[in-house]
Amino acid sequence: MSIRVLITDDHQIVLDSLSLLISTIPEMEVIGTLNDSRKVLGFLDTHETDILVTDLSMPYLSGVALTLQVRQKFPNLKILMLTVSEDADNIRQAFQAGISGYVMKKANRAELERALTTVARGEKYFSEAVMKELLSPASLAATSNEEIPSEPIAVTARELEIIRLIAQELSTSEIAERLFISVGTVETHRHNILRKLGVKNAIGIIKYAVKNKLV
Repeated sequence: MSIRVLITDDHQIVLDSLSLLISTIPEMEVIGTLNDSRKVLGFLDTHETDILVTDLSMPYLSGVALTLQVRQKFPNLKILMLTVSEDADNIRQAFQAGISGYVMKKANRAELERALTTVARGEKYFSEAVMKELLSPASLAATSNEEIPSEPIAVTARELEIIRLIAQELSTSEIAERLFISVGTVETHRHNILRKLGVKNAIGIIKYAVKNKLV
């Protein structure tokens, strides 16, 4: 069964180009393009959709405002933000609003395909450019309200392996394949790591790994 994708962007040429590009990706089906973010909820009411690809900066409803509205009515919909903004504050706001992934518009086809397939599996996707910005000294200082342990925490050898692989941006399935364990086992380890480190998501794990020179 195809993964149904809706694209919204206020630039028609971007919509046309993205629609053509995503249509060439296996198992992806573009079921609609909208140049007005206010029409997204109405479209979702009448069309079963798996992934919404949206810009960040749009008239009427920004990508963040749109995400907040969509999340209220369609909590299971995957949202991939495709934008030119590399600003750490924008990235954090987007993920706090509930997006599933963040990709730069300068990304190539391979990265876009990787991002779409990753969020379709229910995982988060962070492009290399996004992670570089989030892990910059200025960005880490700005997020000091989430305290990242500065001293090594008592984790098992397996958990340490998984922390390092998460920091290398491997997905859950890729980690499972690398370590010859099940996806469910990886998820169990991931939850235990989050609890032990006292962080909320993969970004927190990566910050811990960087801070403690594990990568």
